[in-house]
Amino acid sequence: MTGPTTPRQRGRRLKDRLPVRLRHHWKPGAALGIGLAAMVFFLGDARISPYVTSASRVEGDPITEDVRGTVDLYDTSVPHSIQLTYKQTDFDKMMKEFKEDGTKDYIEADLVVDGVYLNDVGIRLKGNSTLSSLRGDRGMPGGMPGGGRGGAGFPQGGPAGADGTAGGQGAAGGQGRGQGQQPGGAGAGGAGGAAGTGAGPGGGGPGGAGGGFGGMVQYDLSADKPEELPWLVKIDEYVEGRAYQGEREISLRPGSNAQVPLNEALSLSLTDKSGQKAERYAFTQVKVNDRPSVARLMVEAPDTDYADDIADGNGVLYKAKASGSFEYRGDDPSEYEDSFKQLNKKGSQDLEPVMKLIKWASEASDEEFARELHKYVDVESLARYVASQNLLLNFDDIAGPGKNYLLWYDLDTKKFSVLGWDYNLTFSGDATAGPDDSTGMGGGMPGARPGAGTGGAGGDGTTGGTTDGGTPPNGLPEGMPEGFPEGFPEGMPEGFPGGDREGGPGGGRGGMSHVLKTKFLALDAFDSVYKKAYRELYQEFYASGTAAESVEAIAEQARSAGAGSKELDTAVTKLTKTVTDRTTALAKDKEVTG
Repeated sequence: MTGPTTPRQRGRRLKDRLPVRLRHHWKPGAALGIGLAAMVFFLGDARISPYVTSASRVEGDPITEDVRGTVDLYDTSVPHSIQLTYKQTDFDKMMKEFKEDGTKDYIEADLVVDGVYLNDVGIRLKGNSTLSSLRGDRGMPGGMPGGGRGGAGFPQGGPAGADGTAGGQGAAGGQGRGQGQQPGGAGAGGAGGAAGTGAGPGGGGPGGAGGGFGGMVQYDLSADKPEELPWLVKIDEYVEGRAYQGEREISLRPGSNAQVPLNEALSLSLTDKSGQKAERYAFTQVKVNDRPSVARLMVEAPDTDYADDIADGNGVLYKAKASGSFEYRGDDPSEYEDSFKQLNKKGSQDLEPVMKLIKWASEASDEEFARELHKYVDVESLARYVASQNLLLNFDDIAGPGKNYLLWYDLDTKKFSVLGWDYNLTFSGDATAGPDDSTGMGGGMPGARPGAGTGGAGGDGTTGGTTDGGTPPNGLPEGMPEGFPEGFPEGMPEGFPGGDREGGPGGGRGGMSHVLKTKFLALDAFDSVYKKAYRELYQEFYASGTAAESVEAIAEQARSAGAGSKELDTAVTKLTKTVTDRTTALAKDKEVTG
């Protein structure tokens, strides 16, 4: 009898060897794998650019410690004081690195502001062309390469700088250290500049150590006088989440004692009184380590918290960089990192709106620009901005070499507004310039303003170039190369003749070029809105007497900070004369008065 047959065991099938969960959910995994394979096959060589589309208003770096202090930081009716203390070795290292490669790194310092002690703040140098004298005079005014205080790097000498050290025999050479406090300030002129003093166009730059080039200022800074250096004080650099009265940054502007930038304070005051966004300011005594105290102008820095005060904070603020351009570079956000810095809503918003604006503005014909600008930009706001810069004689605005402007993108209206900042080159142009005239460097040329006909200035406000009140035949100051800008040095920044990819010399009524300003002023479609804004702001700034009254008030604020001296009195007199001349000239213009 045959015994029972033992059944043969069958080997486990492949699917049985997989985990139960994977067997139950294999379809989604397979679909994901197929999708990834398809993406690699079809998009393997494509660039993927991340965009953030969330409309979140939440900031990623909230203030967790807000030191209230005893008095309002920007209360102009009370005296202020700032003391900075740091290790000399840290300062020496910072200066060495800046001189070698231009880096502006923070060092640790202790701050006492209006009697309130804050340990471990960060401080760093702030500025571009302002700091050129610290690097062995390697930079021309406005951050332009190859110059220095005397403008070496201009063919045939060129405009003189702060002390005319390299002005040579050009149209605006200058020897002797200029000490102009406001346009046309006092100081010794020099070779190449016609004799003359006074508050005329092309004089010593506002609040600084003279220098021509349409009022551009070159300060004679030194590491031996850190109390005079332009500083950015960052309250939360080493203590995360800390602020002082809601401020995380404080900017100490160039110019001290008799050279405090009264013109910048005046511009900020007038801009604010006209209802436009402007940084708050106050004069203060500044002491660094054991150095003597000096009077300085401190100004609110555009940052995350500054953006929160604009239109209820429901927007994104972008700061144009001096090294960048308004040129369309494709749809990769990383290509715009050298041109714009996003100041708020990082992580919830990005540069996409700016990229779209640049692309449209760069490609739009004149007809399309006139027809569609209102879709991208608040036109009335732009009109007030452009009119303000002309009225304030601001050479370095959106179209200037320093690219001193901010873009505010309103998340409700989906439109941009242009905001101003850094007004230390205001009130330095032709006081008679009207709404259709260039200010500062008309025609994009040093001192070649319409109707002014002056070359660059020596330290005393002397003028080179023509002397008959007209522009030279080729539109250049005497001594400049024929064929300009082709004959100008290479490497000039965009927005300046020779380096401008957006319009070349002239750039419309504002001197240089920026497509938004240039086309806005050039097209008849916007003439009425621009002239309306101009007339209104003229009334607010000058016809009302506000500007003249503000000069006196600002002068008293500077004196209360210890800036009182005969030199300051001279500066006040010159600024007052510029304001008076501007008021008188505009009152004669029927387009302005209506």
